[in-house]
Order: sequence, then structure tokens, then C-alpha cells
Amino acid sequence: MAISTSNGSINSLELHQVRKDYASVAAVDDISLTVAPGEFITLLGPSGCGKTTLLRMIAGFITPTSGDIRIGGVTVNAIPPYKRSIGIVFQGLALFPHMTVEDNIAFGLRVVKTPEPEVRRLVADALALIGLPDLGARRIHEISGGQRQRVALVRSLVLKPDVLLLDEPLGALDLKIRQQLQIELKKIQKQVGTTFVFVTHDQDEALKMSDRIAVMNLGRIEQLGTPEDVYNRPSTPFVAKFVGETNFFSGTVVAHPSTGHAVEIPALGATVAAECGQLAPGVVVSISVRPENVKLAILDGSGPGQLAGVIKSSIYAGQHIRYVVDVGGTDVIVVQPTAPSQVRRLEAGDTVSVEWNPLDAFIQAAT
Repeated sequence: MAISTSNGSINSLELHQVRKDYASVAAVDDISLTVAPGEFITLLGPSGCGKTTLLRMIAGFITPTSGDIRIGGVTVNAIPPYKRSIGIVFQGLALFPHMTVEDNIAFGLRVVKTPEPEVRRLVADALALIGLPDLGARRIHEISGGQRQRVALVRSLVLKPDVLLLDEPLGALDLKIRQQLQIELKKIQKQVGTTFVFVTHDQDEALKMSDRIAVMNLGRIEQLGTPEDVYNRPSTPFVAKFVGETNFFSGTVVAHPSTGHAVEIPALGATVAAECGQLAPGVVVSISVRPENVKLAILDGSGPGQLAGVIKSSIYAGQHIRYVVDVGGTDVIVVQPTAPSQVRRLEAGDTVSVEWNPLDAFIQAAT
């Protein structure tokens, strides 16, 4: 495949204390970030967190209030979008309905006066890359939504941008098509080697596709790390709650005769063994436990670390069952794989016990 990145810089994209103010509100608040060439990085966060504003500043559509944006080591704050060596794919795609698939892909190449034989070669390569070699003559309305998404992607890639910006590009697609394109998009990105900056509010999408994730909240990056780090070692309560589902409790570190430390959790009416590191007794902490790390059994709750509860709801979801268990008046969510050999599924009203391995609980001092 001839489509490839033209980037040869040490750091393809650098943000240094980038800020954007609207009146008295900081939409983006002093963000610094370095994205390596060929990296797939995702800006993840809820609506209004600043991720799209940040993307549009990188693109050149919005001017930062302060800070520097550098591409290939060059500050581009004053450089217009069309001179930034950046490609953009929006959720709306902006394909030309009166043109064929081939002409849509060739449009940018012809604007920059690429010789026509080279245009035809690059368009053929692009169609092969996205698995549509025989659909070049069709109009945009004659191909599916997923195929349009692929066309929009390679229309940007044929121009060999240093950085490709993608603003929620899969958000309007059906679930199965979106899941398929997540795999294909990542595969294409690795093939061409272009740096991707991807914006989404979908945590599952970010975890599946990214080399690193920047979790944003209120204009700031709360955590930057690999999908594994962000999911298993969230650095703030916001990240623990936003990325995936979690059980979140407040408690106080107390001394424990056998483990050295434990956490007293008033909401559960219990004290549980915990790995508290250097946190001393008396420190107020937050504790996060993923639902898949909670064990559930029909027991009396009298064993070490076991908490007695009653199942409030039981929802079958194919590969797993999601339980909500009332423990001391607080809901504890448990997700268990579906077991074909299970005698019966636990139901609402069953008395159970829940527990988790202390190593599976993420604990940090409350802020």
C-alpha cells in the first residue's frame, strides 16, 4: 500500500500549556501533551470536557488563548488549517454526494495539482486499502454507511498528513458496523503509520482502539496512559467512575491485626482488608472495585472478607450476568461470566455474599 505518513519528526504533535478561554470559562485549561509519530491517541471524556475544542485548535479552526501547538517541531498557531499537514474526519463525513467514490477520494489530490496518473494510482491503492476496489464508480448514496466512513478516512489519508484528526467518526453507525470499523480503523492506522488523534465519549471504543488515552474533564487531562493503566489503575475518582463501570466507596484506613491495614466502609457497614500502601490509619480514602472483580456466592457472609447481601436484580446479557446486590443498604454491582454448567441463575431475593481480592481494589486518599 503506497499511502504512508510523510512525518519524519521526532515528535509529530506537541501541545505546550494550551488554553482556550470563553469569557470567564476555560474550555481547555493549560494542556500539555506530546504525541509520538505513528501513535493512536484518544481524547476521551463527557460532553463539554473540552476534547472537541482541543481537536479544533490542533486543526487550526480555533485560535488558542495561550500556549503553543507544534507539528514536526514547528509552532503552527498562526498557520491556517490548509497549511498544517493535518487531515480531518468528522462524524458528518462531508463527502460530495454528486461525485463518485473515486472522485471523492481524488478531490484533495486534484486541488493540490497532483499529476493525474499519480491520482489514479493513489485512488486505486486507497480503494484496495479499505477493501472497496470495485466500488470506485458508485455514487456516495449507493454505498453503505460503513463504506462511506472508509471513503472519508482514505480521502484524508491520500494527502499523507502528519496527523489525522477524527472527531467521533463512528458515532452515527449501528453497533455491529461500529465494532467492525473499530478493528478496521486500527488496522489501517498501523498499516499507513499516520499519527491519529481520535475524539470520543465512548469508553469501550477508546479502550479497544488506542495506544494511549487522555481522559479529559473540565478542560484538563485527568489521566494519560495506556488503556490498561487507565482501566486498572485510575489516577482519580473521576477516571475510575467514567472509564468503565465501577463500585465506588468512601472509607477510612484502620489498623488490622493480620494484614496491617484495612478500610472501614460505613456505607457497607463493614471493614474490609485492603492494600493501602503508605496510607496511615485515619486517612479518608476512596476505594474502587470493578464489577468483574467482585465474587458472588450463596454463602452466609460469615467468612473473612465476605459481605452479606441480597440480590436486587439479575440481568442476563449473553456472555455475562449483571447483578445488583444490596449490601447494608448500598448497591454493589457484580458481573459474572455466564456458566453453562450453573444449576440455576441467582435471582432477586437470593441471600448471597460478596467479596473481592484486596489487590483488585484501587485505593487513594480522598481529595
